[in-house]
Amino acid sequence: MQKEQVIIVGAGPSGLAMAACLNHHSIPYIILEREDCVASLWKKYAYDRLHLHLDKQFCVLPHMPFPDSYPRFVSRQQFVSYLDDYVSRFKISPLYRRTVESAGFDGETGKWIVKARNLGSGEVEELEGRFLVVASGETSNPFTPVIEGLNTFPGDVLHSTRFRNGKAFQNQKVLVVGSGNSGMEIAFDLANHGAQTSLVVRSPVHILSRDMIYLGLILVRYIRVNLVDSLMVMLSKLVYGDLSKYGINRPKEGPFFMKAVYGKYPITDIGTCKKIKSQEIQVLPSICSIRGNEVVFENGTTHPFDTIVFCTGFKRSTNVWLKGDDYLLNDDGISKLSFPNNWKGKNGLYCVGLSRRGLYGAASDALNIADDINSLQ
Repeated sequence: MQKEQVIIVGAGPSGLAMAACLNHHSIPYIILEREDCVASLWKKYAYDRLHLHLDKQFCVLPHMPFPDSYPRFVSRQQFVSYLDDYVSRFKISPLYRRTVESAGFDGETGKWIVKARNLGSGEVEELEGRFLVVASGETSNPFTPVIEGLNTFPGDVLHSTRFRNGKAFQNQKVLVVGSGNSGMEIAFDLANHGAQTSLVVRSPVHILSRDMIYLGLILVRYIRVNLVDSLMVMLSKLVYGDLSKYGINRPKEGPFFMKAVYGKYPITDIGTCKKIKSQEIQVLPSICSIRGNEVVFENGTTHPFDTIVFCTGFKRSTNVWLKGDDYLLNDDGISKLSFPNNWKGKNGLYCVGLSRRGLYGAASDALNIADDINSLQ
């Protein structure tokens, strides 16, 4: 059995931030990663045009700033380069291709016992640590909803993690399902590459510009959320007008309130709204069923498509392998606890980046956890 002070599960940005903060306190750790590289979502499963949606000051990891040459909104390629430099600077060496099968607290020894399968050898390895940090991420397992008749669709069906760019879809009829930031950006990219693009928008969404969101993030530090939300909604109406006639409705609750309470991000508009207004992108309601290449929508209309791209988010599998925790994480692998106490469980269990607060939240969690573990040494 391999013994270590801290066991970290996951080598995405959250796990890397955690490792760097432990390194800062000279606390020994081991980090397990199921893929063959760090930040696999960014390196292997993200679309080409992806940028960080927030200004870089809200996305920096602990103890290492972005290069001065980086723009306000960092591209996927730049962020990957930053993460590689981060790994080198803090000498982070994950054990790759390790899938955690179980993790439980041993009350007699006061240690966490983690069993991980080595995907190379097929063997199950056992590790022991005083502390366990869950850093497996909010975007760990791609989710595709169950839709009646989906198995009859003859065209390509892919999750957003398999979409790179719109070049291969020129002149195709493509349906994008999901109106979060990924769905909006992928629809925009498809339209730019000449695809006949439709976008399913099932629920009301807030649409803000990058500068509106930046202003809101600054203001919310100093004034009440409801006042910030009122300003954001007013600015959104001034810039984008009434989008209901295009099939997009605005929620009754404000964007920053929804972010804080539900973890639901406002849409960062990069030009998608303009294409919706010009009808380069058609907005459609929820899907009822699929019959061959025909998709039936809840308003009774039917449209044929060549490809369907699901931008329907992710699920987490923490509840499958983490045993005995009924305090820190819910069944979907998100922290049950409210900010600012969202990161600490019982018996030396912690989570980082699982409170729907983005990279800024993950960095804050990692700093808090490292300080807490250091105080218990």
